[in-house]
Amino acid sequence: MIQKLKNKVLTRENDKNILIDYFFKKNDQQKPIVIFCHGYKGFKDWGAWDLVAETFANADCFFVKFNFSHNGGTLEQPIDFPDLEAFGENNYTKELNDLQFVIDSLVGDSFEYSAEANTQKISLIGHSRGGGIVTIKAEEEHTILKVISWAGVSDYASRFPKGDALKDWKKSGVYYVINGRTKQEMPHFYQFFEDFEANATRLDIARAAKNIQIPHLIIHGTTDPAVPSEEAKQLHQWNPKSTLHLIENADHVFGARHPWKQTQLPNDLQEVVQTTIDFIKK
Repeated sequence: MIQKLKNKVLTRENDKNILIDYFFKKNDQQKPIVIFCHGYKGFKDWGAWDLVAETFANADCFFVKFNFSHNGGTLEQPIDFPDLEAFGENNYTKELNDLQFVIDSLVGDSFEYSAEANTQKISLIGHSRGGGIVTIKAEEEHTILKVISWAGVSDYASRFPKGDALKDWKKSGVYYVINGRTKQEMPHFYQFFEDFEANATRLDIARAAKNIQIPHLIIHGTTDPAVPSEEAKQLHQWNPKSTLHLIENADHVFGARHPWKQTQLPNDLQEVVQTTIDFIKK
């Protein structure tokens, strides 16, 4: 029987709390930990992510997924984006700090499910923007055993406005992106760019990928409209020891959507999950 412990709260004294889920078979046997990081305009309960978590748990993994603290959700409403102010205050450094806090919570002496989780075997998965986050974290955090990118980005700098658009952003202090699904105008405050510039070396995905010393799996769809598969090939080129797995005609979310009403994973996402499980288990 799979334990599905959803919406647990990791409390922090001087920062926003983190909402987190744990999926595992309760059998007092320590299982490899898999931590999943969602992407831009993402959240832990998006689409088929619960089914993904169940599949990993059935494969004897201790699966963890969480909302980044400034992703726009709240503890009371973790799905979608009721807190746009927090969304606007998000940046890559905050997401790296969130992930580190999650890792530290798992390996700490007070973790209440330690009998079920093998802290010597921690793998990171990141989807889309989260792929960059886990690549950077895997290079700098030596407790990580393996790292996996799903439709992951290869560069953050190129995604910021340029030229006059950047000047306008600095002048106004905010620019907005329309969420195609919710129709919300989602703000990005100028601090996002300032934080990136202040931490440009740390946030260089190429630098991190070139320095990764652990097994590295890169999975991407060949018809991804959001993050071209060329970015996966670039990551693989930076780390020739990595494993590149391209899925023909797969999109950015591997056939899933939100909400996901079906009881089975879409075929492409099933391939992603099984390829990742095999990679983690070998």
